[in-house]
Amino acid sequence: MIRTEGLKKIYRVGDEKVAALAGVDLQIAQGEVCCIVGQSGSGKSTLLNMLAGLESPTKGTIVIAGKKVTSMDEERLAFFRQENLGFIFQSFNLLPQLTAIENAALPLMFSGMSKERREKRAMQELKMMNLEDRANHRPNELSGGQQQRVGIARAFVVRPKVIFADEPTGNLDTQTTAKVMEAMLDRVAKYGITMVMVTHEPSLAECGDRIVTLSDGKIIDDEYLKKPKDKRKKRGCGHEE
Repeated sequence: MIRTEGLKKIYRVGDEKVAALAGVDLQIAQGEVCCIVGQSGSGKSTLLNMLAGLESPTKGTIVIAGKKVTSMDEERLAFFRQENLGFIFQSFNLLPQLTAIENAALPLMFSGMSKERREKRAMQELKMMNLEDRANHRPNELSGGQQQRVGIARAFVVRPKVIFADEPTGNLDTQTTAKVMEAMLDRVAKYGITMVMVTHEPSLAECGDRIVTLSDGKIIDDEYLKKPKDKRKKRGCGHEE
């Protein structure tokens, strides 16, 4: 589903060049939950942003679902993201003037789907996040954790091929984190979605199929956890198997 070759990202800091990524080769299979870990400054968020098409690499190739995204112009890339990718941001990125159900349904507006169908599907996702009673509340009427769960519902509403998640449970307490991760993994398994998740929490990383560790912009470890997908939610994620 995802393949990178020789991925590099160099930033200029004054007169110096800093390599955020120093040549990353990575392949991620369809339906895989790949967790990217590493210390602050290791390059994990830079890698996620480039895979998601939010940043351009200095050098290298990214192929997603058979499409070379690094050769797309902005218009084609925007359409590709809309059709194939979902995003979960730590900062929510909800529109303040819209209700929870309207925020969750927002990605479907560009698909030509009727408002009734959009909101029906959005409500399904909100129910998975235990937010059906908050569907008509605006973001300023929701807690931080509730806003994050609306963001997660929004990511799944289009049934994307790939979901990119940057610390998706960073604003949730431990008990809610476990429940939300279970709901996310259920959706990933049900729809055959590939998920790439950046996290600093070891227990969350263990929820996936694979842990890729970065240091100084390079992959230093790539561990397949080799557990059945139907067992993912029972291992790690804040509770015992």
